[in-house]
Amino acid sequence: MKILSIQSSVAYGHVGNSAAVFPLQRLGHEVWPVFTVHFSNHTGYGAWRGPLLSPDDVREVITGIEERGVLGQVDAVLSGYQGGAGIADVILDAVARVKAANPAATYTCDPVMGNAKSGCFVDLAIPPVIRERVVPKADVITPNQFELGFLTGTEPDDLGSTLDAADAAMAMGPSTVLVTSVERPDRPADTLEMMAVTAEGAWLAQTPYLPFKANGSGDVTAALFTAHLHETGSPADALARTTSSVFDLLQNTLDSGERELRLIESQHTFAEPRMQFEVTQVR
Repeated sequence: MKILSIQSSVAYGHVGNSAAVFPLQRLGHEVWPVFTVHFSNHTGYGAWRGPLLSPDDVREVITGIEERGVLGQVDAVLSGYQGGAGIADVILDAVARVKAANPAATYTCDPVMGNAKSGCFVDLAIPPVIRERVVPKADVITPNQFELGFLTGTEPDDLGSTLDAADAAMAMGPSTVLVTSVERPDRPADTLEMMAVTAEGAWLAQTPYLPFKANGSGDVTAALFTAHLHETGSPADALARTTSSVFDLLQNTLDSGERELRLIESQHTFAEPRMQFEVTQVR
């Protein structure tokens, strides 16, 4: 499988392509990373250095790949943190070019905008562009519950409202919605859930809640889910594999006492997920 991944890059730590590429490679996939920014570290530190790449520069890289005559080999396009609003046009153009060369290719959009605790942490021009122009062109989206609410103009909290919001998101264009954090009030204490929704059904995976913030975990989640969904064709199986790998990555990171994801040390969790969590069909 070949994946064109258009995301941020950092030298120190693991977010964006610096989080997504290695797990995909460890699964045996070819990844062509295209950077939207190249920072010293992720912005969660409050200070960073390095360039926010212009849309023209990002487009040039994609055009160079196209000139090699290989876009028809791409099975999936993956996008995450966009950096600036103009990058959306580049991503959509790349998706159109890939699908023209390979109509079977899919596009996964991780609509990175914010979360319930921090609110919106991207340029305020970006969320409307993602909602109105990018998501309608996606086959798979991987929002957290906060982002799902923004995309659909709702406030999902319990299982029913989250399912309704996922349905509303699918009505915009995507065929699959992975809600990466479902925090319904009636779930067991100290747990967190992830849910995959399609027109055929909805599946929920529940894990223990780990009490720390892990920048980049959403990028790993979107990448793994995209790969497993392509490989298996089963949202339930892709959810189970992704949940297993990401939980063990987070547990290893928490145990290490380090702030940055223990991505390299956890590589076995990507290649051989333990499948330790049951996936329940909820619709």
